[in-house]
Amino acid sequence: MHFIICLAGPTASGKTELSLTLAEMYQAEIVSFDSRQFYKELTIGTAKPNEKELSRIPHHFINYCSITEALSAGTYAQKAYALIQKRRAIAPLILVGGSGLYIRALLSGLDTMAEVPPEIRNWVIQEYHQNGLTWLQEQVAKTDPVFWNGVDPQNPQRLMRALEVYKAHKKPYSSFLNQTPSKDRFNFIPLGLELAREELYAAIETRVDRMMESGLLNEVDGLSQYAHLSPLKTVGYKELFMHLQGNCSLDEAVAQIKQHTRNYAKRQITWFKNQMQLQYFNPGDLTSILSFINAHVSA
Repeated sequence: MHFIICLAGPTASGKTELSLTLAEMYQAEIVSFDSRQFYKELTIGTAKPNEKELSRIPHHFINYCSITEALSAGTYAQKAYALIQKRRAIAPLILVGGSGLYIRALLSGLDTMAEVPPEIRNWVIQEYHQNGLTWLQEQVAKTDPVFWNGVDPQNPQRLMRALEVYKAHKKPYSSFLNQTPSKDRFNFIPLGLELAREELYAAIETRVDRMMESGLLNEVDGLSQYAHLSPLKTVGYKELFMHLQGNCSLDEAVAQIKQHTRNYAKRQITWFKNQMQLQYFNPGDLTSILSFINAHVSA
């Protein structure tokens, strides 16, 4: 019997390692919903599976497109849904990631997004440039807390998009995601990973240090000409661009990456707790995880 597992959790919670273990045990394929791992040019800073890991198991939506072709949640949902409909008859599938809005769009579908008048879009851009990122974050947190808890708060493009939709339609951007799955959406085994906060924060610290040791600064430096693109206005890239532009020391940039990653992980946890009904496990508790999966498969 072929089945679908959804494995969700915050950054650095152990999703990649567990997904590879499960995929090998069940001869499954992996479908990523980590929105930054879609991009070919982003490797170290996205904690993407390495070449050896990618060769072990068939992966989908890893290195899927270029940073010059930003992949929205709606487009991802359409393409991933079509792929799953084809592949689910061939092998079990494991949906893996931490981008809440992308998995919600995939599992629940995406309503048609109405157009935003140019004058509203221009107003939002002007206000952002005048008032700064903190103002933009406060506006989105107030008008669309659901989106706020699932977005990278350091990404002004996505925040401006949420605010302009709210201003244009008087309803949150997140409300354009269907709340109720349509009849043709698939069932899945809902797995969530959680660690004690201290353990998660320690894992984040270790991961960032390893990224720096692996050459993250050189990766970011090589992408300087693309610094204006949305995928690069995210944690790990934005801070190092600030350093390369002479706005802070390297130590300050690394400390900011760690802090912003902790903040993002906290918002991911809140989003998944509020928006998805997942059964949570410690990533090291493989026995309980397998029992949970097998119970669903045999039901």
